Amino acid sequence: MQPLQFLVPLDQLAAVEPVIPFAILALVLANFATRFLAHRSHVKQAEDGADELSRYLPHSITSGGLVLVSFVFLLFEPHGGMVMSVLVVGMFLTDFFEFESRNVEARNDRPLERPNGALTAAVFVLLYAAYQSLFFLIEGAWNVVV
Repeated sequence: MQPLQFLVPLDQLAAVEPVIPFAILALVLANFATRFLAHRSHVKQAEDGADELSRYLPHSITSGGLVLVSFVFLLFEPHGGMVMSVLVVGMFLTDFFEFESRNVEARNDRPLERPNGALTAAVFVLLYAAYQSLFFLIEGAWNVVV
C-alpha cells in the first residue's frame, strides 16, 4: 500500500502519463504568449497613469497550471520531474518578483522594462520541456554520443 494512494489518484493519472511532457511543453509555450500579452497590458496600464498594476489573469492561470502539471510529472518521472519542478517553481518565483519590480517602476513613473529574469527562467523551462517531450527526435544521435 502506497502512503499517498488516497490523496493522489495514481491509477487515474497513469492514463494521462504519456501526454504529460507534451502538456508541459504546450503550457510553457502558452506561458510565453501570455507573458508577452501581460507585459503589453502592464505597459498600457503604466502609460494610463496607474500606480498599481493588476496581474494578468491568463498568465497567472498558465503559470499555476504549469506548476501543477510539473508536480504531476514528478510522480511518474522522479528525476526529470524534480528538475522540471525546480525550474518551473524558479520561474514562478521570478515572475512574482518581476511583477513587483514592474509595480515599483509604475509607482515611480519610470518606463517599464522587460521582465528579463523571468524570460531567462522561462527559456530554461522551455529548453528542458522540449528535451523531455521531444527526446524521441534526437534519441538516435544521443545514443551514438552517449
